[in-house]
Formats: sequence, C-alpha cells, structure tokens
Amino acid sequence: MLSQQPYDVLIVGAGISGIGCACHLTSQHPTKRWAVLEGRDGLGGTWDLFKYPGIRSDSDLHTFSYSFKPWTSTIAIAGADEIMAYLNETVDEFDVRSKIHFRHRVLRADWDSATALWTLRVSTPSGEQRVQCRWMFSATGYYDYEEGFRPTFSGEESFSGDVIHPQHWPEEFDYTGKRIAVIGSGATAVTLLPALADDAAHITQIQRTPSYIVTRPRVDRVARFLSSILSDRLVHTLARWKNTRQQRYFYQLCQRFPNVARRLLENGVRKSLPKGFRVAEHFHPPYDPWDQRLCAVPDGDYFRAIHNGKASIVTGQIAQFEETGVRMTSGELISADIIVLATGLNVKLFDHIELRVDGSSVSLPSCYVYRGLMLSDVPNFAFAIGYTNSSWTLKVDLVCEYFCQLLHTLDASGDTVCTPVLPAEELAARPLFDFDAGYVRRAAHQLPKQGLEFPWTMTTDYVVDQREFRRRTVLDRHLRLQRQSQPPVDQAA
Repeated sequence: MLSQQPYDVLIVGAGISGIGCACHLTSQHPTKRWAVLEGRDGLGGTWDLFKYPGIRSDSDLHTFSYSFKPWTSTIAIAGADEIMAYLNETVDEFDVRSKIHFRHRVLRADWDSATALWTLRVSTPSGEQRVQCRWMFSATGYYDYEEGFRPTFSGEESFSGDVIHPQHWPEEFDYTGKRIAVIGSGATAVTLLPALADDAAHITQIQRTPSYIVTRPRVDRVARFLSSILSDRLVHTLARWKNTRQQRYFYQLCQRFPNVARRLLENGVRKSLPKGFRVAEHFHPPYDPWDQRLCAVPDGDYFRAIHNGKASIVTGQIAQFEETGVRMTSGELISADIIVLATGLNVKLFDHIELRVDGSSVSLPSCYVYRGLMLSDVPNFAFAIGYTNSSWTLKVDLVCEYFCQLLHTLDASGDTVCTPVLPAEELAARPLFDFDAGYVRRAAHQLPKQGLEFPWTMTTDYVVDQREFRRRTVLDRHLRLQRQSQPPVDQAA
C-alpha cells in the first residue's frame, strides 16, 4: 500500500535501471523513504517482458551487471533467464522487493513549486491513486513496452501462416519442422536465427540492408582464469576494466578509421562462412561501423547456423506477402509457414508519462538534458538512459552515483529544490542520440535535445563520463537551488 506521506524519492520502473537506483539509495541513503512503481506484474523490464527464443544480452555481463554486485558466472554473454536470476538475487540481497509496487502505472506527474512536491497520478489494481514525492526518478528506459515497431506489408491478409512480432511471442509456440522467414537485420533477428534453427525445417532471414555483425566469446577466458586465484569482486573489477577499455578502443577505431574497421569486421565474417559466400552482398552495410549498433553473436552461433545449411539470408526489397511466403521485388518467393517481424522497437521516453510543472505541460523537444540525467527547467526530476555503444548499465551506475551524491549535497546545504537552467549562450542543439538507428530517427522530433559542451550533453564514452561525473563538483552554476520549508516526514510511515 502506498504511503499518504510524501516519499523522498519515487522510482518509476523496476527494470535494470530502477533496481540499480533502488540499490544505490539503499546503501547511500538508508534513512530516506522511497518506493518503486512498476506498471507490469513483474520486475526485470526487458528481461522479463521478451519471451522469444534465444533472448540474451549482446553486451558482456561483467559490464552489463552492476558495479556493486559482481557477476560471478563464467558465461559472459548470458541469456534472459540468467540475467533475471541475477536481478532477483540483487533485489533480495538489498531488500528491495518489499518496496516495489507492481501493477502501479504512473499516468501523470505534476510539480508544485509552492509545496516543492511531485504529485503522481497512478493507476493501480484498486483504482487510481495519488502519491507525492520530493524527487521523481524515471527508470523506464526509452522503449515502448506495449507495442514494437510493426510496418505493414502488402498482401498480409493473404498469408496462410502465423505472423509474429518478437515482442509478443506466444507462450509455448511450436515451430518444430516449420519454414520460418525472419524479417529484420538487427540484434533480435541475429538472435532468433540460431535459436530457431535447430528445430525449424529452415530459417530464412530477409533483410532490406545488412548490419555489422561481430563474434564475441560466450565465456570470458581472462575472467575464468582470474576466478581461480582472485576474489569474485576483484575478478569483476578487473574484467569490467578490461572490457570497458576494449569496447571504447574498438568504438574509437570505428569512428576514426571506419574503412579499417569495416575490413576487420568483414574479414571476421568471411572466416566464419563457407568459401565463396557472398559476404559483400549480405554483410556490407551502406553506413560506417557504429553509425548503428553492432550486433554481437556469442561464439559465432549465427554464422554456424548459416554454415551448416540450417539458415540462409536474402537481401533485398519485399514486394508483398503471399499465401505461401514472402515475394521479393526480384521475383524470388521465400516459402514460409511462419513470418517473424523482427522489425524493431518504438521509442517511448518516460513511458509517455505526462509531466507538468506548475500547471504547464513539459514539452520534451524544448528541453535540454543536463549531465544526461536531468531536464532543463524541470525541478527535482532525474532519469537513467544507458549507453547505445556500450553496456547500458555502465551509464546507469554513474547516473545513480551522482544522483545519490546530489541528494547528500542538498541535505547538507538545506536546499530542497534543484532545477537545471540552460544558460543563454547554450543555443546550439544536437539530437539527444548521436545515433542513426531507425527507431531513433523515427522518434527524434519527440525527444529532448543536447548541447555542444558539458554539462548539456548526452555523452557516450564511459571513460570520459567517469571523469566528468566523479572529478567535477556535484553542483555547478547551471543548477538553480532553492530552499522550501517542508513539514516533517514520519519516518515510520
């Protein structure tokens, strides 16, 4: 049951970001009153929602896990079940579960300067409730958890088989002995292809344009060796340091020397496929490496499915669906009993919660991000959005550390309201994400902006972020602080 007394912090979302924030608050602010509001009936976010075969992380778990909770498995690229086990263990270890309110979806959040409080309208199983807090922390990510991106295709109604979007994979769906066409070229498609290949009659991946695909070891051999001689925490720290640097150096190589990176990636593909395979046709994207996210495949399972003949690739334009499959503009018919639309996701920042400040709606496209975790002119509001070119949780940890430091600093000064204010000279704007993925392009007009220089940037470099977050002062001239008298809070409530 939600308290009628104002909370110090309300966290929206019980996925990997919300759990991370809750654990940081538990260890850094043990006397503060906080709760987690989760719209679904289970924790885990993405890892609980998606049920399609083979779902896994495409980042290594030494960087995708939390800094404060070592990943002790020898498996570096882990499946959803292993990630969910880790999250559940974390929740219980930090005694977070009792503070998560499931099936509590935030509809609207109103800030009132007179009381220095957010009032959240929340849909609950017992009806709509209102709950107040001093700080609101959005941990909803930026995907629409209700609907994925689902383009329409000519002739869909004529197809005689099942058409499935991975975001809504039916439970216990039997595809044994079926011919499957997977439409898409991103991480979901390259995950599905090897996962379905063993039981399906055949799988054909249909892609309009290729993606860059790189093989990653399922087991981190360095971490496995170190685990025999060092403690779990030290192994975790060293593996995390090693992997973040590897990620960073390869990303920088792609940005500075794209042609070199392209050759390296394509040579890796050639080594994994039969001699004479048309690599240039199917694995040569029309953009530079890391203009879009690279797809990582553990131990080359994706290439192995193609090599042994269980799967194939068709690159080109779809003309229409027909009764027995997918017709390409080339005239080729891809025979299928099942069509899987691995066509991507939709962006839904802050879960489309309506934000209002003193009665006026917050226009997200008019806002700038401050240090990648707050919005200009929006008081006492923070959020966590992870990296697109590295492990999501690396950024979440930094954001939560800074958020806790900010709360400590405000407690010490007696200030209760903190609002980022954009300086007049910060006029230039860039898109929130310097990233060319389709889901980002489709949503760019709905998103906040970033400026050109710190702190008005959404940085994508973990090493740089570490310096900016940890070496700079918690407060700067861009934060307007105010002191608002509050009635005392009943700590026992």
